[in-house]
Amino acid sequence: MPSRAGERPTMNRHPSRCQAVAAVSKAASIASSRSPLSLALGVALLAWSLAVGCGPARPAAEGAAGGAPSRILRLGNGAEPKSLDPHLVTGVAEHNVLMALLEGLVSEDPQTLEPVPGVAERWEVADDGCTYTFHLRDSARWSNGDPVLAADFVFSFRRMLAPALAAEYAYMLYPLKNARAYNTGAITDPALVGATASAERTLVLTLEHPTPYFLQLLNHTSWLPVHPGTIERHGRIDQRHTPWTRPEHWVGNGPFALERWDINRVLSVRPNPHYWDAATVQLDGIDFLPIDSADTEERAFREGKLHVTNTVPLHRLDHYRRQDPSPLRVDPYLGVYFYRFNTRIKPLDDARVRRALSLCIEREQLTAFVLRGGQSPALHITPPNTGGYTSPARLSGDAAEARRLLTEAGYPEGKGFPPLELLYNTSEQHRVLAEAVQQMWKSALGVEVTLVNQEWKVYLDSLRRGDYQIARGSWIGDYNDPNSFLDMWLTDGGNNRTGWSNADYDRAVEAAARTTDTARRHELFGQAEAILVDEMPVAPVYFYVRTMLIQPSVQGWHPTLLDHHPYKHVRLTTAP
Repeated sequence: MPSRAGERPTMNRHPSRCQAVAAVSKAASIASSRSPLSLALGVALLAWSLAVGCGPARPAAEGAAGGAPSRILRLGNGAEPKSLDPHLVTGVAEHNVLMALLEGLVSEDPQTLEPVPGVAERWEVADDGCTYTFHLRDSARWSNGDPVLAADFVFSFRRMLAPALAAEYAYMLYPLKNARAYNTGAITDPALVGATASAERTLVLTLEHPTPYFLQLLNHTSWLPVHPGTIERHGRIDQRHTPWTRPEHWVGNGPFALERWDINRVLSVRPNPHYWDAATVQLDGIDFLPIDSADTEERAFREGKLHVTNTVPLHRLDHYRRQDPSPLRVDPYLGVYFYRFNTRIKPLDDARVRRALSLCIEREQLTAFVLRGGQSPALHITPPNTGGYTSPARLSGDAAEARRLLTEAGYPEGKGFPPLELLYNTSEQHRVLAEAVQQMWKSALGVEVTLVNQEWKVYLDSLRRGDYQIARGSWIGDYNDPNSFLDMWLTDGGNNRTGWSNADYDRAVEAAARTTDTARRHELFGQAEAILVDEMPVAPVYFYVRTMLIQPSVQGWHPTLLDHHPYKHVRLTTAP
C-alpha cells in the first residue's frame, strides 16, 4: 500500500557494527537449527552483513544533487541502461526510461494498468477478433514536431521483425499475420506482415489468430514506435547500435524527451513540448540514476538525493520496519527469480543433473533469512494467479532425491563432477544469494561452483552469446498472462538462452496462444509447465515483491502488479 506521510529518514539511524552482527548471527543460528544445509547459508549471510553493513559510506550518486528544480523526479534505476533502442532492449532499467520517452498505440491506466488510448485515440476490433483498426490522434507529434503517422508504426514493426536486426523480443510481434515467417526468413517481403496504413492516421493490424491479451502487448517496448527519418539518417533500418539514441539525435513521441546521458552518472529527460497530452505532465523532468549498490542508493535516499529507490538493502529492511516505516513500500510484483542452466554443455545437458541442483536450493531458508521482504519460494516458473492461472505442476523432492539423481547421472557423492561457474550481474543481493546456493550445492552434493560477477551490459552479452554455465536470471511479466512467462522457453526463443528445446512444450504453449477458451488455455499452460518442471532448464528460486523507499512528496506512484508508473500522472507535492 502507499507509504504514509512522515519525516524524512535521518542520517544517524544505521545499526552499529555489533548490532548488525548480532542480528544476523541470531538469524543464522535459527537457520542452522532448521536444517544441516542452512548452516552454510548462515555463514554466508553473516559474512555478507560484515562486508556491506559496517564499511565506510561511499560517495552518493553524482548528477542528482541538490540544485535541481524541486519538480524533477530522481529515481534509482539499478543498472546503467544497455541501450535506448526499444527494439533491442530486454531489461527493466531500459524499460523504465523508455516509458518516459516513447508512447505506443495504447497507454496504461496509472492504477489498474488497463489499456487506455495513447497515440491512438480509439480503435475497433472485428467480430473474428483478428483485425484491429487504430485511429491515430491528429495532435500526436514527435519531439521534433513531425506528425506521428500510421506509416511510422508500420516502419517500426517491420524494423522490429527484420531478421538482420536480431531483436531478442521479436517474438512479441508474432501475433501479427506472417510476423514469424518474416522474422525467421520463411518469407522476405515485409509487406506481407499484418500491419498496414490504410490512411495517413489509420493503422490496421491483422492477427494470425485471436489473442486475448493483445492490447496489453502493445505497451511493451517491442511495440513502441521509432522515428523513421532518424533511424535512416544514422544507418540501415536493420542495423544495430547506431548513434540515433544519443541525446543530440534523439527523436521520440512520449511525454518526455532525452536531454542528457552521462554514462554511469545520470540519464535526464525533460518535458516534450510537442507531446499531445503535455498539459497533463506535472513534472519538470526525471533523472534516472544508475546505482547498482543498494547501500549507496539507500544513503542517497537518506541524503535527499533520490525520491524513489530501485530496491532496499536486505540488512536495512528490519530497521525500516521497526524504526522508520514511513518511506518503506512493499508492493506486489509479477516476477520470478531463477537460475538458468546452459543445456548445451556437459553435465548440464542431463536433466537429472539439473533437477538435482534445483532440489538442493533451500528456497524457504533464502526467502525467510536472506531476502526477508515478503518474497515466496518458487517451485515453478509462472507466479501464482497470473491472469487467473496457477501452475498445477511444482518441483518436489529433497536432498536425498537429489543425491540419487546425481548418482544415476554418474556422479556418486559428486565424484567426477566437473567444477562449474555461476554467473551473476553486479548486486549485493545477487551475490549473497549466489554464495548461499554455492554452499548448499557443495554441502548437499559435493559440487564445486565458482561465482563470476559481471557488470550489467557484459552480463547481458554473455547470456546472449551463451557464454556461461549457470546464470542468475529473472523475469518480470510483460503483461498479466501466463504466456508472458512460458513463451520465452520456446525453441530458439529470443530470451530462452538455455539451448533447451522440447517439441511437446512448444506445441502446448503455441496451442494455448491460439485458443480463447480460458479453461483450455490454463490446461495447456499446465501441461507445458509440467514439462519445464520435469526437465528443469531453469531452476526457479523465488517470486518477487517490489521493495522500495519512496519520499512522501511523490504522488501518483500507485502499486501495480507490473511496477509500471505512467510518468505523466506522477507529481511532486513538495521538495524532498
